[in-house]
Amino acid sequence: MSAAGGSTSVSRRVWNAGEITQGNDQVATETAIAMVYNGISHVVMMATPEDLEDFALGFSLSEGILQNIKQLLDCEIEQSEKGIELALTIAAEPFARLKEKRRNLVGRTGCGLCGAESLEQAILPPAKISADLVVSHQSIQRAVSALGAEQHLQRQTGAVHGAAYCSRDGEVLLVREDVGRHNALDKLLGALAKNANKASIEKQGGFALVTSRASYEMVAKTASANIPLLASVSAPTSLAIELAEQSGLTLVGFTRTGRHVVYTGQQRVN
Repeated sequence: MSAAGGSTSVSRRVWNAGEITQGNDQVATETAIAMVYNGISHVVMMATPEDLEDFALGFSLSEGILQNIKQLLDCEIEQSEKGIELALTIAAEPFARLKEKRRNLVGRTGCGLCGAESLEQAILPPAKISADLVVSHQSIQRAVSALGAEQHLQRQTGAVHGAAYCSRDGEVLLVREDVGRHNALDKLLGALAKNANKASIEKQGGFALVTSRASYEMVAKTASANIPLLASVSAPTSLAIELAEQSGLTLVGFTRTGRHVVYTGQQRVN
């Protein structure tokens, strides 16, 4: 087995209609990623070791640890035999808040609320969307049609989720991938924060598209970044719809070629 970034080469044996062939496959790399703030370990996530600085920043912002990118002073990536440590140096104010509500948790692929100790911690008040956006049905369709060509790791391995930021016209501007759907979205949010001043990246003029279901935490993370529309290729959950309504986010599900369903914020899609 040999690893190269987001994918790992493994030997495999294939049975097909009675014939056996041997060769190699590229599979998605999954490893333990520890987020360490000012020397204190906060969380361990199972993730794909690509775009880790984006991951660290996006996770910190979407979890409310940081309020803005300026509060992240440094991020060092430290590799070990057991995994990867992201050593983040953050400003004094967010670190003081983090110590007050510190929790230790181990996140597994597809797990988004591990470690919450109470219902109050798990279901937080949603961020309110202040951005204005109106997109056409054709723009959403254009984005979902273009996303597959931008998912390079998915084409190699068939095992990762994608999260994309798209312009109001449906052009795919940024894509991040990971074995975990929350991780892919966090990586995208981190990349957006770092590129917010670029002319092609205008948060108030675009929407997010994810290759997963739209669950509560996916809506919460999107709303935290003031992105006014989230489109998912699979179904939303009841709590995701409820949160989207509370935050003023437009939620679109079952986004497939030729079809999508608008659940909330229908005024933004025409």
